Amino acid sequence: MARRRDGDPLGALRRAVESSLSGSGTILGCLVDPTASLPAATPELRASAIWGLVVDEIGKLGSVVEPREHYVLLAAFRLPPVPDGSAGWASNLGDRFGQLAEVRGLFGERKPLSNTPMNKAWAGALEMLSTAVARKLEHLEGEGWLPYVDIGRSATAGTVPGDGCPEGCRAPSEGAQPVLVERMNVTVVMHRRMALRRITERDVVAREDGVDGYDVYAGTGWTGNLAEIPVKALWNCRVAAVRGEYSGDPVLARLRFRRKLRMNETYTFVSEAVDGNLDEERRWINVKVDHHGVAPGGLTVRVSFDAECLPEACWWYAEQLEVERLRRPRPGDPRLLDVRDGFVEHTFEGCCHPREEYGIAIRWP
Repeated sequence: MARRRDGDPLGALRRAVESSLSGSGTILGCLVDPTASLPAATPELRASAIWGLVVDEIGKLGSVVEPREHYVLLAAFRLPPVPDGSAGWASNLGDRFGQLAEVRGLFGERKPLSNTPMNKAWAGALEMLSTAVARKLEHLEGEGWLPYVDIGRSATAGTVPGDGCPEGCRAPSEGAQPVLVERMNVTVVMHRRMALRRITERDVVAREDGVDGYDVYAGTGWTGNLAEIPVKALWNCRVAAVRGEYSGDPVLARLRFRRKLRMNETYTFVSEAVDGNLDEERRWINVKVDHHGVAPGGLTVRVSFDAECLPEACWWYAEQLEVERLRRPRPGDPRLLDVRDGFVEHTFEGCCHPREEYGIAIRWP
């Protein structure tokens, strides 16, 4: 599918379903045959289901592989985002890898002179994707295919919702926190170039029965001593330390709710993260989506700067690699934010997808 020049994976998969003796059927039969158990299994539904499975597994791999491996998968299967400066993915696989060479820092400090680094990353990424898809094909049957039909259809249309989610978010990973965020307001107070306080207001909707809390990462060198915890509960929750299951796992601060939530029940709570060390210059204020996503227009990030240490420029970013988010937009770009008053704010209009990152980048003088 990755090497096809027509950019129509659904068409190829549909033809494979319709005729096992066709060229597509001979090559892709091992993929489409397991979808025969799908209820009301029309060729279009079966093709959308297997395409949705491939798209979903690529998204899940994005959280565990190197950025270059994730990006070669996106390029190979023509999935968003397309690198800055490109109107769309090229028709030829080699040319799409060439587009990745333009992403500064993705394959090292210097721009690759050939596709060799991309081909190497592609070999490893393809093996991992094949293993993940094969594992799912072993046990997927019947109605278990239905969520992937929606993912496949939406991927073709340019969006990737998950689990039939009306908010239009992509499918979450298996370990995602079981809540959808309807509203998240993040307010960061800076001291010189460091983030002193980060206050977060959240309205969440439980995606299953029994949800009793929300985990936040303590990224300030916290050892787990509850007396030194850098996260505070400001309203409608309390803080508890949660150690990882294995040695080396990150220590979490769990914001426990006042009651267990039922499926689709809404809950509002407020927390604050305080960094007393103040030894890290911030180049961005970042929000990682480790749950079922944020509803359209639900994420707002605000930054209040030290009056004696204003940045040279700020801009918002969404679903970009670190090397991309640090690239300052050109004058007039709508992503640029006015910093003259000492504070900036941006509300993300679309859905903020699971396993992605959103925020405001900062360029210091």
